[in-house]
Amino acid sequence: MLYAPLIPPSLIPPGPRPPAPDPQMNHLIAVWNPSYERDAMEAHIALLLRAAREYRAGARDEDDVYVWWGKVRSANRQQPLPHLGEILSLDEQLAASDDEAHEAHLYLTDYRSLYVAHLAGITADDMSEETDHVPEYYRAKSLSCDCWFQLWDIRRVVLDDTPAVVEELKKLRNTRYHDRPVSLYGGMVELPLIVTRADGARYFDQETRDLLTGGRHWVEFDAERGGVGGMQRELRENRFGSSAWTSLDPAARAFIATAESLYRAHRDDAAFDFSPVILDLAKALEVQCNAILRSALAGAPAAVRTMHVDGVPVDLSRATALGLGALARAIGHDRDRCAWLRRTLRHGDWFVESLPQVLEELAPLRNDGAHSRPLAREDVAPYRE
Repeated sequence: MLYAPLIPPSLIPPGPRPPAPDPQMNHLIAVWNPSYERDAMEAHIALLLRAAREYRAGARDEDDVYVWWGKVRSANRQQPLPHLGEILSLDEQLAASDDEAHEAHLYLTDYRSLYVAHLAGITADDMSEETDHVPEYYRAKSLSCDCWFQLWDIRRVVLDDTPAVVEELKKLRNTRYHDRPVSLYGGMVELPLIVTRADGARYFDQETRDLLTGGRHWVEFDAERGGVGGMQRELRENRFGSSAWTSLDPAARAFIATAESLYRAHRDDAAFDFSPVILDLAKALEVQCNAILRSALAGAPAAVRTMHVDGVPVDLSRATALGLGALARAIGHDRDRCAWLRRTLRHGDWFVESLPQVLEELAPLRNDGAHSRPLAREDVAPYRE
């Protein structure tokens, strides 16, 4: 028996928030200007993709998978960048931090789309001649840069949907403007912005990569999932509504949009294998349920937060990569944890009583689709609906 809806909009977001990340670990927002290079983002992604694929083929070390992004100095600006010292000081914080516990992000936007990059380092040195890691247009146009950002990986968050970019940037707070939420219109001055993120969102942890991308870099994963920007906009505007859609994790949104695009394109093809649809919907559930558990259990006692997975104790307030079966057990199989979640979450009764059955029912179908047999439209349609 199916229980619907899978994620009630009023369940998201849950009540308590996880503790704010280390205040020393700030993030940055930059804008790319099409007047310098029409395909600036594509140029950086192409270099990073090539490096990632060469690493996958054994032709380079993983430490050599990165790209430099330059903060181009406008010819119209006569004065030095007023907060350049603060930006460069973040490099010392990066060097001193434990990347397993903290991530530094560079958010990149052209107002229509939004990407998040895994920030590895910052320098004022001219890196334009590092030809293997810097797009050619910097040299061809003799662009001068205030500083350079070394990026290990880049993930797409929003594609061709300005209202969605506005909502995403509201989650960040501008440290040089009284910690107010970032405003796309009126607030993008003295770039790059130095920002904080209270929800401690992680985009690049290895566990999540292993679960969702098979260990590949996100730039590789996104390259295989082009053309879903319009579907994400359609789902936000006509299916979920803005509040519920933007409350979902960006990866969950991408998986749902990919599944829906594939389903709609082949719904009348009787011979089509719909396994990828169920796999993407299952991954969306894994992403979102892990996020809700981490948030809801952040302040719970250790005994409530801890569950044994394959004989190993796991802190569920930090876990990022539980599969459907483990999620069902984590949510519905411990009395004290159920009581905590019931009290903490809006619609907590539904979360602990109905959702585990959905996850347990979906898990075998997901495994069939991944490993053993093709799935027909009739297998997939009830879950999609």
